[in-house]
Amino acid sequence: MDALELLLNRRSASRLAEPAPAGEVLEKILHAGMRAPDHGTLQPWRFIIVENEGRDRFSALLEQAAREEEMDEKGREKARQAPYRAPMIITVVAHCDPHHKVPHWEQVVSAGCAVMAMQMAALAQGFNGIWRSGAWTENQAVREAFHCREQDVIVGFLYLGTPQLKSSTTVLPPDTRDFVSYF
Repeated sequence: MDALELLLNRRSASRLAEPAPAGEVLEKILHAGMRAPDHGTLQPWRFIIVENEGRDRFSALLEQAAREEEMDEKGREKARQAPYRAPMIITVVAHCDPHHKVPHWEQVVSAGCAVMAMQMAALAQGFNGIWRSGAWTENQAVREAFHCREQDVIVGFLYLGTPQLKSSTTVLPPDTRDFVSYF
C-alpha cells in the first residue's frame, strides 16, 4: 500500500482476532514506533507487549482495579474482558525525563506519534488495530504494573490483530475548511 494512500484512508479496527503480528512483522511495527519524531533523540517511549498469558494477567489486573474503584459487576466484567479484544496489546508509556530543551509535553506527544506509526505499520502489513486510552491509563495499579515512574504517562494501549470486518479501502475526504486557516 502506498504511504499516502495509507495515511489518507486510515481507519481503526475494533474487531480483531488471531493471528497477531509476530516475528519480522512485529519488529517492523516496533521499528516504525521508534522512528517517531524525537526532539533531542531522547527516545521517550517504552513499549510493553501484552499477549498470550500476559492478557490473562492484564485481565486480572484490570478486574482488581475495577473492584478497588468500586465499579459494579458490569464495569468489572468490561474491565476483565478488555484484554481479549485483540490477540496483542502494545502498552505505550511516555518515559519522560527532565530536559532543558525538550519539555515533558513534547516527550508525551512523541510517544503518541509512536503509537500512530505502529498502527500504520501494522496496517501496511495486513494487520490493524485500535488505539485505546481512558481511565486505565491513569489508574495507579495499572501504572505500577507497567513500571511507570511519577513523571511517566501511559499514552495508550494499541490493540493489534487481524481485522474481522472488511471496511472500505477508501474514506471520503474530510472538508478541511473548518479546521484550517492561514496566518
